[in-house]
Amino acid sequence: MSSKPIWVLGAGQLGAMLKHAGMPLALDVRPVDINESSAPSLANDDLVTAEREQWPETLVTLTLAQHALFVNKPIFGRLADRKTQKELIDSLGLATAPWRNVAGDITASELRNKLGERVLLKRRTGGYDGKGQYWLRAVDDEVPADWQGHSIAEQAIAFDEEVSLVGIRNRAGQCIFYPLTLNLHLNGILYASVAPLARLQQLQQHAETMLGKLLNELEYVGVMAMECFRVGNQLMINELAPRVHNSGHWTQAGASISQFEYHLRAIADLPTPKAQILGHNVMINLIGTEYNVKWLNLPVAQVYWYGKDVLPGRKVGHINLVSRDVQDLRATLQQLSYLLPEQYYKEAISWSLKALEDVA
Repeated sequence: MSSKPIWVLGAGQLGAMLKHAGMPLALDVRPVDINESSAPSLANDDLVTAEREQWPETLVTLTLAQHALFVNKPIFGRLADRKTQKELIDSLGLATAPWRNVAGDITASELRNKLGERVLLKRRTGGYDGKGQYWLRAVDDEVPADWQGHSIAEQAIAFDEEVSLVGIRNRAGQCIFYPLTLNLHLNGILYASVAPLARLQQLQQHAETMLGKLLNELEYVGVMAMECFRVGNQLMINELAPRVHNSGHWTQAGASISQFEYHLRAIADLPTPKAQILGHNVMINLIGTEYNVKWLNLPVAQVYWYGKDVLPGRKVGHINLVSRDVQDLRATLQQLSYLLPEQYYKEAISWSLKALEDVA
């Protein structure tokens, strides 16, 4: 079996994992660094996808983004801008945090009057892992000038926990979903995910209806992630990501079809049966920590190292843990706590252990 190339705009860890997932499918996946000095030569019937929802204008991005078979091309810009993303969510009657566009020299007091005392500014484009955010303080009278016209303001939500749903829509319009995933963010960075959890099952159908409505409205093809706040028995959409997503990394070890393989199957028009979940799953992100070969001693762990320079706050890898026996996961997390910086046990590992208390 041979296939036409699938070019990936971006050559970070998500592009690398897409390439890896394409190999068993005999798909020729080619991530491209957006800063390459020369652009690839694409045939008319090659496919193009992306590992990121926005990109600067370079020789490579101009070449890939102008290709006629760039899957979901009109959607990236719409969802990369938080204003147009929020407008889409509102237009479909889906719950999200109350918000206002920051423009026209709107004042901080006006925003607080509309949204409440705790107001968070978010850059309309850019910003990830806690970047591109600014809390309005109670004493602030003015919105900083460089945020006017470039941000939205959101009401701070007193949520119970953060969850996400990763869904897939194929070219025939069929939607498939993984179980809801429970997530831990610290300073805006995802540190750990746990899935599935029986107690979240009551919210599964509601979440699928929400994301399914978005996928169908956009006539989307491939994987999309929906991050939500859980407030009691209700879900509120925080953000959408039109790509494979960090909170879906557990599917590499914990599902018969990973999110990366699903994305490629969908855009290449290959079969997309419902995946089987292979056990209880924990994903631990490796943030600014050096590689430790002792991680490979953990029998229910799969280590993914991105090959990046290790910098504070930077995602440099992740570890997936999967087992049908939750005791195996608990024991492995305890072992892992000795192989990571002390702060991990205090936060990500202790949080994961607590989440697993809800597993029978």
